[in-house]
Amino acid sequence: MRQKVVFEDLGIRSYQPTWDYQEALLLKNTQIKWAARQNEQEVTTSATENRLLLVEHPPVFTLGKSGKREHVLVTDNQLQNLGIEFFHINRGGDVTYHGWQQLVGYPILDLDKFKTDLGWYLRSLEQVIIEVLAEYGIQGERSAGETGVWLQPNDPFLARKICAMGIKCSRWITMHGFALNVNTDLAHFELIVPCGIQGKTVTSLEKELGHKVDYEEVKEKIKKHFELVFECDFIQA
Repeated sequence: MRQKVVFEDLGIRSYQPTWDYQEALLLKNTQIKWAARQNEQEVTTSATENRLLLVEHPPVFTLGKSGKREHVLVTDNQLQNLGIEFFHINRGGDVTYHGWQQLVGYPILDLDKFKTDLGWYLRSLEQVIIEVLAEYGIQGERSAGETGVWLQPNDPFLARKICAMGIKCSRWITMHGFALNVNTDLAHFELIVPCGIQGKTVTSLEKELGHKVDYEEVKEKIKKHFELVFECDFIQA
């Protein structure tokens, strides 16, 4: 059975209220699932709501649960002077950057209604991005042992990441997600060790193609391939 997923374009929104919104959606769904179990209801038929949030954040560094503060290469005062926010958050992974013209996706999905397998879920998110990149003639790939989407990951001199990923899952409800560099200012990545991985660079659609890319067009391609990979149908919020 194809699942319904509410699609919500948040436009430009700062990190903290978006994080709070994700947490509220997660809490609502986990409470619904807890009540369903108490009533001995099948969790696959519970009233949880699947949702995909797309958003563009002003400049911010986020550090995952296992991340190291030293992977942010500037002080708090320097961050303030640069106008870059900083949050230590509850997703997996290390440090990453969000900023202008980066397309960030936060799927709030009940995996009991898809597949209760986090490996499958992450590979599916990666596949969405790989399919989007293919539409631009770019070959996105996976890098062994490293989450996200890369270009030429097996070449130590040319490997570069174009899409970072980090998630949290509670009672099989997901939050956080992916960040695809579209026309992103890559200079800000020089202030961190992206994802805690030394010696590998980052890239963007703009850098790879040699010209700016229509940001709204990328959103539509994300939506299309998300529906195809996850075998779901979007409904508007």
